[in-house]
Amino acid sequence: MALLAADAPQTAPLPQPDPIRIDRKGRRPTIPDVPRDQVICFALYTVQDGTLKLSAQLYPLRQGESRDVTLEILDGDQWKPVAKSQADERGWLATFRVENWDHSRDHQYRVTHPGGARYAGRIRKDPRHKDEIVVAAFTGNSNTDRGPRADIVANIKAQDPDLLFFSGDQSYDHKAHTAAWLLFGRQFGEIIKDRPTITIPDDHDVGQGNLWGEGGKVSKLRGGADGGYTMPADYVNMVQRAQTSHLPDPYDATPIGQGITVYYTSLNVGGIDFAIIEDRKFKTGPAGLIPPQGPRPDHITDPNYDPRSVDVPEARLLGERQLKFLHKWGQDWSGVEMKAALSQTIFAGGAHIHGKHNARLKADLDSNGWPQAGRARALEELRRCFAFHIAGDQHLATVIHHGVNTWEDSGLSYCVPSIVNFYGRWWWPEEAPLKHAADNPLPFTGRYYDGLGNKVTMHAYANPTTANHNAAGYGLVRFRKPSRQIVIECWPRHVDVTDPKARQHPGWPITVRQEDNYGRRALHYLPELRISGRENPVVQIVDEASDEVVYTVRIKGDTIRPKVFKEGVYTIRVGEGDHVIGFENVKSVEKISDGYLQVGF
Repeated sequence: MALLAADAPQTAPLPQPDPIRIDRKGRRPTIPDVPRDQVICFALYTVQDGTLKLSAQLYPLRQGESRDVTLEILDGDQWKPVAKSQADERGWLATFRVENWDHSRDHQYRVTHPGGARYAGRIRKDPRHKDEIVVAAFTGNSNTDRGPRADIVANIKAQDPDLLFFSGDQSYDHKAHTAAWLLFGRQFGEIIKDRPTITIPDDHDVGQGNLWGEGGKVSKLRGGADGGYTMPADYVNMVQRAQTSHLPDPYDATPIGQGITVYYTSLNVGGIDFAIIEDRKFKTGPAGLIPPQGPRPDHITDPNYDPRSVDVPEARLLGERQLKFLHKWGQDWSGVEMKAALSQTIFAGGAHIHGKHNARLKADLDSNGWPQAGRARALEELRRCFAFHIAGDQHLATVIHHGVNTWEDSGLSYCVPSIVNFYGRWWWPEEAPLKHAADNPLPFTGRYYDGLGNKVTMHAYANPTTANHNAAGYGLVRFRKPSRQIVIECWPRHVDVTDPKARQHPGWPITVRQEDNYGRRALHYLPELRISGRENPVVQIVDEASDEVVYTVRIKGDTIRPKVFKEGVYTIRVGEGDHVIGFENVKSVEKISDGYLQVGF
């Protein structure tokens, strides 16, 4: 990553952002009465560890119509049934599971119903042979525009990503998820049917404007800021079943309060290992926990408030279960080249102005910058495995390098822009940055404290204007395995990516390195490892004083000079599975020396 040049403080205040124009074309979704040979709307799938999971979303079936649904695979010139299911009348979803799936080749599939409906697509082979794995990421499919998404669909077909990720708010219709979900399928089914897709529900999907799940309690406060769910558990589970049934099995499927299900898990696509986490399911609500310091429990507008006052020990973010999952996931590198986390939103307060161009917040407790201690624990787990983070929700595209103790000592996040941005947010700090890249076209880049006192380094943002369609669009992330580079792209709406003149939002693309995701500066070093008999081996460093894993990573090449962050004695492990070579009682040194360890397999 390019170094940031020092920048002098601003001598004059910058103007306020212009208001954006909203075209409200939305009406409440209805479920169309489709011909009976078209009752299958769309299908989603993933493949993990030899297991195919596919869900098919149907339109409501009539009384007397069969609920039977069949998954078939083209075998030569014949369609072969491989699984059967019954459509669930609560949401009209049919789910399929096929073990021992041959993931080494493409398969043409179709879902069929006895009434004559057929829905066909392609289950792709694992793209492990590819040097570059591409993820297209989306958020915020607003209810202000019910129209088709032809521009996005055409662009995605042209860019042909290996994985689609919808980070939440696929539905904004709080009490009509099935109708909105069917509309989502009509909008995006053409690209979803032919490639693995991750959809995870966020607050609007489960029927509330903001969500602090707090382990599944019942929320009794309008707005949900007391923590928990405002809609009945049966409704929440129906939404989660529709959006996540096709994901790999949960790491720990134990339901939370009210019997609400969980789905946090992982998916390996082409050697990129994605942790799929639930930011808000275990997060504590602020109401009743911290004193109000603004017009509502989660909005702080008092310019004199102390960020430390809201970082109370009772507040939780990811919860112990998910932190345990991330810790174990970060150490498992079997078949993995690089790691990334996928979630609803980023671990920072990534916006200063919300909703209206003059509505400035000091801090937003709906963001995952709060609680600060919970944020730090999440970032510490992600950096242990050099994981990049992709998320959405904020309506505002940003690339942030996070810091816990100092700037850039943790990983980077990419918050992708909203598909339709009816509620603008702006990155518009009042203070000057500590550093700013002189050649960056965006004025507000560099090192800042967010409104919660977290250290953030802003590399790019896309503030909404009328001219840029309110900064709507989608993100593309390219994981380049040979170079261990990550290329971050931000594409506006209504741009034809096949046009040589097409341009991304100003400030993009951005290229970072895998190692930037543990950007913490070395204070001590271990001897250089010179490894033979293994290509790109896994290396793990363990602090013997605390028995804590410092980090685990698959290196590129056959040498590494491990960095550590304090003087001490360490265990080094090289390899994976049954082929691991370990070195104990290895003392760190303050400066790089000529010493080395020879590791032979």
